[in-house]
Amino acid sequence: MLQKLFSFQLPQFAAGIRDAWRKGYKIADFRNDALAGLTIGTVAVPLSMALAIATGVPPEHGLYTAIIAGAIIALTGGSRFNISGPTAAFVVILFPIVQDYGIGGLLIATMMAGVILLILGFSKMGQLIKFVPHPVVQIPDFLGLKTGRLGDDFIENIGIIFSSFSTINPYEMGVGIFTLLVLILWPKTRLPIPGPLVGLIAGALAAYAINHWVNGIDIQTIASRFTWKADGMEGHGIPPIPPSFSMPWSLPGPNGQPLEISFRLIHTLLGPAFAIAVLGAIESLLCAVIADELTQTKHDPNSELIGQGLGNLIAPLFGGITATAAIARTATSVRSGARSPIAAVIHSLFVLLSVIIFAGLLGLVPMASLGALLFIVAWNMSEAKHFVRTVRTAPINDVAILLTCFGLTVIFDMVIAVAVGVGLAGALFIRNMAAATRTTRVEPRNHPTINNLPPEIVLYDIDGPLFFGAAEKALSIIRLYDKNVKTIIIDMHDVINIDGTAISCLQSLVKDLHRSHISIIFAELSAKNIIVLRRAGIHTSRGMLNYSKNLIQAKNVAFRWLNQEAIKSDSSSK
Repeated sequence: MLQKLFSFQLPQFAAGIRDAWRKGYKIADFRNDALAGLTIGTVAVPLSMALAIATGVPPEHGLYTAIIAGAIIALTGGSRFNISGPTAAFVVILFPIVQDYGIGGLLIATMMAGVILLILGFSKMGQLIKFVPHPVVQIPDFLGLKTGRLGDDFIENIGIIFSSFSTINPYEMGVGIFTLLVLILWPKTRLPIPGPLVGLIAGALAAYAINHWVNGIDIQTIASRFTWKADGMEGHGIPPIPPSFSMPWSLPGPNGQPLEISFRLIHTLLGPAFAIAVLGAIESLLCAVIADELTQTKHDPNSELIGQGLGNLIAPLFGGITATAAIARTATSVRSGARSPIAAVIHSLFVLLSVIIFAGLLGLVPMASLGALLFIVAWNMSEAKHFVRTVRTAPINDVAILLTCFGLTVIFDMVIAVAVGVGLAGALFIRNMAAATRTTRVEPRNHPTINNLPPEIVLYDIDGPLFFGAAEKALSIIRLYDKNVKTIIIDMHDVINIDGTAISCLQSLVKDLHRSHISIIFAELSAKNIIVLRRAGIHTSRGMLNYSKNLIQAKNVAFRWLNQEAIKSDSSSK
């Protein structure tokens, strides 16, 4: 039994790296991976810090995510090219969790999401790709506002931001605008240096100049905003030490004190954890599909979910927050020549070295510049043109679901939006599938293989799956038979599936027909579905119920039963 279970799990584990090794890995491939890893590492450092701050946690936690989760997911996942770390799509989920439960609660929810992702992967649910809502923009730091502590309610936060406009710092806003212009214009130069790196360096230089040459002005930087304590040391900005092991519940909760693990806390975090897992699965699998299109390769979706699960389960033990595959960073890695998951591992090592060696320089990055970077990230992630095109061209039901999820994300949070969106999408799918299942009474003269049926024998055709949303309606039509009918043939060639509700409806139909002395023949039903019905007690009965392999055989059986009934009637009349 254990050997069977192990053989089930092993093919889904680390499919990406195994696929790269199987196809041959040479020194030239390593050089390409190293170049791609270094390139994407320069992008990941500023993005990881910015996204951590947008989430509501100190910037080092974003860097730890890229270091730990980035490497683990690359080595255990199912894609050769996915680059994982903190992403903008998660901000709208993670920020409310931090506000309500602190960083400790966020890390616990992330570990719970990791377990859910592992279950999805081992359950072979890797084909699930859904439409997702969009990220949030970090406005206060960009403008240099003094807003105080923001909450987890979007509408309330917007009000706080507007009411704080009188506190705008023109110098910080100037640094933010300057950084934003550099980020927008730099790609037009087509130089191979990543725009985020150039933008943040330019912003840091501008802030440094203002702080030293303008009296009474102090542009906020990472070093002036954040402090740290670790290993008996303390300082400002980012700690120049690698991530260390610690239990998530030992980190601060919403009141600054360590959390107390309880069933109530786990129960409360279950909804956010589910939302994290669903969005993580969507984002990662979508990213893997895009990478496949760019490289003409094929990923293993179940292995990718397992890798994402392991990354999100282990990273919080080292201070990492939620991670998933990042589409922009993955595309950059591919275009930089990546050949295997080693590129993602080198990217993680680059981030680690940046933390250890350049922590002091990273602390000089202005908060306004990070806000500008998040503007660019949010705009790119919003896919405004695609959103508008979807609203204009998609079916009205899909548009309604899209706008509903968008509105719920903005007004409440993505946990509610994901739950409602999945429910609405499921209800729409059930309705469409139910509408697709049809039962029709077939006129023999119009049928290509069966004809010349007497009025005592009627033929029905069921087209589509018989499940709880369609079974009752589909089978109710068969009950509308004429009084002189003796045998009903049901063509079930197009019935691809029968669920428990449909079985119950079929049992009821068979009993009603038998009470009315009407026999029934199931024709062209698949062997799998015949076994299902027989297990439910719908057995062959001479003269009353039969499973026929085709309509010709069903016709012959029906005629034989009709003749036998006629002979019995003649015998009884004599």
